[in-house]
Amino acid sequence: MTEHAAGATRDRSKRLDPADFIKANLRLSPVPSLPEIGLYSAHPGSGLRRLLEPDDGTDDEATEPQPPYWAYAWAGGAVLARYVLDKPLTVAGRRVLDLGAGSGLVGIAAAKAGASEVIAAEIDRNGIVALALNAAANGVAITAIGDDITGGPPPAVDLVLAGDVFYGQAVAQRVIPFLDRCLGAGIEVLVGDPGRAWLPRPRLRLRGEYQVPDVGGNGGGEPKPSAVFAFVREKAG
Repeated sequence: MTEHAAGATRDRSKRLDPADFIKANLRLSPVPSLPEIGLYSAHPGSGLRRLLEPDDGTDDEATEPQPPYWAYAWAGGAVLARYVLDKPLTVAGRRVLDLGAGSGLVGIAAAKAGASEVIAAEIDRNGIVALALNAAANGVAITAIGDDITGGPPPAVDLVLAGDVFYGQAVAQRVIPFLDRCLGAGIEVLVGDPGRAWLPRPRLRLRGEYQVPDVGGNGGGEPKPSAVFAFVREKAG
């Protein structure tokens, strides 16, 4: 990388404040199938790649990074949020963890439905900023954790809400042992998913089904079947 390119990258990272960028370039709008909740969401003119720092130190304008997950409402989160809003007793008065929170959609739904405390775990630093903006826009309080908590013990909560956390093998292999530790600690676990490839189906018990758009996926905005499951202990032997 040339000295000029390195300087441009440093200047860009200093110039772009994530909160300012999100408020200026993403649209705060109701989530499809969840009109009760508004999120700062990406659109074709958002220019999200300007918010990303290249991992390899290059400044190649021809390289298009993968859009940040936090900028979209994915089906697994949407179906879980819809379920929580429709069945508020699921979370009312309970301490809730929104695992892999992304935009904070599920945690916001839990807070609106009467959770006593909501913790949101999200490892993307820009996602943490977006989550805080979204929580404020919806008038709810959420405590954000910016570290990967799946390698350790669960926090002190009563319920884990895991929306769309089985989209890849590596992620699933980290999440499942963590969810098992949650069950071992007496914490209930609910999963929202549209049927991703690494969904651990033998460990799931259906709680509810909805038609929601997979806004962040390749299926466009048409509603498709998604479901909420209870994650249960693995059968012995």
